[in-house]
Amino acid sequence: MKKSKRARGVARVALWAGALVAIALAGVAADAWTALGRAASGARRTRMEHSPQWMGSHFENPQPLINDAWGSVATMFDPSPDVSPRQPVTTVTGDRQRFETPPASGLRVTWFGHSSVLVEIDGHRVLTDPVWSERVSPLGWVGPHRWYAPPVAFEDLPPIDAVVVSHDHYDHLDYGTLSRMKDWNTTFIVPLGIGAHLASWGIPEARIVELDWWERTRVGGLEVVCTPARHASGRTGIDKDATLWAGYALIGPTHRAYYSGDTGLFPAMKDIGARLGPFDVTMIESGQYNRAWPDWHIGPEQAVLAHQMVRGRVLLPVHWALFPLAAHGWTEPIERVLAAAGQSGQTVIAPKPGQSVEPGSPPALERWWPELPWRTGAQDPIVSTQMN
Repeated sequence: MKKSKRARGVARVALWAGALVAIALAGVAADAWTALGRAASGARRTRMEHSPQWMGSHFENPQPLINDAWGSVATMFDPSPDVSPRQPVTTVTGDRQRFETPPASGLRVTWFGHSSVLVEIDGHRVLTDPVWSERVSPLGWVGPHRWYAPPVAFEDLPPIDAVVVSHDHYDHLDYGTLSRMKDWNTTFIVPLGIGAHLASWGIPEARIVELDWWERTRVGGLEVVCTPARHASGRTGIDKDATLWAGYALIGPTHRAYYSGDTGLFPAMKDIGARLGPFDVTMIESGQYNRAWPDWHIGPEQAVLAHQMVRGRVLLPVHWALFPLAAHGWTEPIERVLAAAGQSGQTVIAPKPGQSVEPGSPPALERWWPELPWRTGAQDPIVSTQMN
């Protein structure tokens, strides 16, 4: 009898514990559900299926991504001790008044960290992959946490003509930020399929423009061209490559800018340069790399090579200095970019997060980051496959 009572007591505890776990999981699911976005359907899905990049049930790269899964796991168990800053990162803060005076040259870039850049080009303002949230995750309390507050508060951003999104990974398509833009009088330019996410977050369909590679649209006097990239997509774990990924060329009457999005190196970068260049400034992913997945992220030395392939004049390295997403030291990307650019005679600008720079008259290099140990390109090469 005592045993039976004890067993019933244990069962009741287990039942209550299970119920609490179920309630907690339901709460987590509810919290994340909206941020996951929505799958494309109807005419949007039909258009995706007519893309040359669509292969039956998903998008594919012309050069498939080759990854070393075991190598990736092994390196993550041996991260640099400097993956994240130990001291506050130097930033330049301000409000929208700083943008009221247009750039004297007609072209100005303000890097906010990672891949968020305000490009002022020939009288137009374009914002790339805006992330103003504390974390890049479907949940506000878990996931990579930003190292510093946005240098310009969301409320202080100037009027934006276009927001361009490269792909739907959380560090580029941020629900917390995009949902706050739903009432903006702005054009949202995205690769195929991503419009479904935006529409589910309240952004009017009339302000969403979805493009396939090499397609283009106009925002005022600015032409925006969706360019190929070599990457992947997905937000739920079961929607891999269900939406397209891309870069962008911004072509004004006088200036041209190129944003790579996330990408490995791929042969068609030469086509981008030949068809759309030369570019006054290139904003190319340079950080969050690993030699086990060199086709996903281009790495510093290949970023400099890509800059040359697309016929860039001034390189702004992006995709570093905000979130811990790889095992390398946080300052390593810029050190390696500068070393590679020095060897090939390329011009690099390395502004503090929040600092505005006119690429036509680049300032002298200021090393605002600390001097930390870093591995060279020879010690840890990032070499994308299938380039021949």
